Amino acid sequence: MDSGRLFTLAWKVLPKLPEGMIASAFNLAADQLWRGRKGSVPQLEKNLRRVLPDADEATLREASRAALRSYAQYYAEIFTTPGLAPEDLYRRTALNCPDSVHEALRNGSVVLALGHTGNWDYAGFQASRELATVLTVAEVLTPRELFEDFLRFRESLGMEVIPLEKGANVFGQLRSRARDDVRTVALLADRDLTHNGIEVELVGHRARVAAGPAALSHSLRIPLYFVGLRHVRVPAPTKLRPKRTVSGIEAKFYGPITVDPGPNAVERLTQAWADAMSDWLRTYPESWHMLQKVFVDDLDPDWLTEARRA
Repeated sequence: MDSGRLFTLAWKVLPKLPEGMIASAFNLAADQLWRGRKGSVPQLEKNLRRVLPDADEATLREASRAALRSYAQYYAEIFTTPGLAPEDLYRRTALNCPDSVHEALRNGSVVLALGHTGNWDYAGFQASRELATVLTVAEVLTPRELFEDFLRFRESLGMEVIPLEKGANVFGQLRSRARDDVRTVALLADRDLTHNGIEVELVGHRARVAAGPAALSHSLRIPLYFVGLRHVRVPAPTKLRPKRTVSGIEAKFYGPITVDPGPNAVERLTQAWADAMSDWLRTYPESWHMLQKVFVDDLDPDWLTEARRA
């Protein structure tokens, strides 16, 4: 069975099963990958080594285990979300949104730069109701049916999604929608999926991140924030077992991020939110689900040369 059909089946079956059982099963799978250093676990640990340069091997391994479990929890949550009542889903996310964001949204859109942390779908659901409709971009996955499943899922949470596919003017679509309507533009930006990224210092190492958040903020003159997300435990919505807890999300906002006027504003804005992310990662390294290559020293030299020429 291909991955698309597996995901479709999971969205149909798992919401009907006990949430705790699903979380335990996903944790077990994460631990199996971690123990065997299978799949992308070695890359995850290389990334975390940059965040935790002084950690010994045991500490690094525990951080990677926690990060992999947090990522597994994200998948357990997206598959069980369709079985949750809206009020239950709403209470699982604490945005801790500063007043400046609410004030800015009275005059127009805002841009949030996100990393692969916590559960951005929970946060998107909450932000679409507490702030303004979330406008985001999603990579087109293979098979296409898998992308369509994720698209329907995120739209069911109240988000607007623009597909990131070859030949599409994604930035133009983001710009027009954020200009013409009030939107919370939330963009996963700690990985360059194109050749249009920007090199920054991230936790003291060169990395390529997306240009989109800073470019959009600069183009439309709208506020830019970095938002870190992490899993936390919250009280379960039941009176029968008041001490029971379930997984939830806590957000921390940095910003509004600004730089002095002048040349290279987009590059400097990008570095500024990367600095905020570096600060957050050093505090919550186990919440970073980055299993891909983002640091320049890990990237394919030919790809990097081509990207730098773009």
